Amino acid sequence: MAVDGKAVRGSRTGEQTAVHLLAAVLHEGQAVISQQQIAAKSNEISAFGPLLERLDLRGYVITADAMHTRTSHAAHVSVRGGHSILVVKGNQKKLRRQLRHLPWREVPLQHRTREQGHGRREIRRLKVCTVQPGLLFPHAVQAIEVKRRRTSRTTNRTTIKTIYAVTSLAPEQTTPERIAELIRGHWQVEALHHVRDVAFAEDASRVRIGTAPRAMASLRNLAIGLVRQAGWTIIAAATTTTGHERTTLSNYSLLKPENPSTLLLDPADIAQLQHRDEHEIAA
Repeated sequence: MAVDGKAVRGSRTGEQTAVHLLAAVLHEGQAVISQQQIAAKSNEISAFGPLLERLDLRGYVITADAMHTRTSHAAHVSVRGGHSILVVKGNQKKLRRQLRHLPWREVPLQHRTREQGHGRREIRRLKVCTVQPGLLFPHAVQAIEVKRRRTSRTTNRTTIKTIYAVTSLAPEQTTPERIAELIRGHWQVEALHHVRDVAFAEDASRVRIGTAPRAMASLRNLAIGLVRQAGWTIIAAATTTTGHERTTLSNYSLLKPENPSTLLLDPADIAQLQHRDEHEIAA
């Protein structure tokens, strides 16, 4: 489960900043199961606890970016029976320095992947080692180093980035392959924000009043989750396809349950909607 935030930029006005939302998203299917609006003059850090408060974290691994690499957040997850993988960056300088100075050269390579796409080739190498007492993060059991080598297919330029992380998972609870999958899963969840912007034009939305921006974001999340469950992997293709086809209660299978009694609309309302659709098609 990934914890990640996003600003709804279109909700910004001359008097108020853009609405900022923090969400808990399942890696598989990118389903948003909890969402918290960040209070004015606050940030994601204070919303982390309330976001997960009502969730049963037993059996889940929480992944989050460097903003949430805090002992209080790790403790919050641990008390509720979950585990965490947290990225360490410059906001935790001393901890990152400790991780960087671990004897990584003596640690064998434990996982390697190679991928192509989006105009680049990427190789990721992962190492994991058990940490010793004294690390400035009490809940960390293992340290992680990921080296990401990207080569542009157009410019042939290569960049190498090293990422460090800590996890509460012990060696007997996971494998390097699973850790690599969870880290990669978090990066893919971050793409959910891109989908909301590109496929649903969220940042261009002029919805600004009250809780409407949060409600619309929830509806977009729901739509993406339903499209994923329907088997689509490319959301833009799904929205284009359904956009070209006329969506009526008589021909759209997603709105036509097997059991008609499960419909939430009164039969008279259904007839009225069908009549309206037929009228619009004729026009």
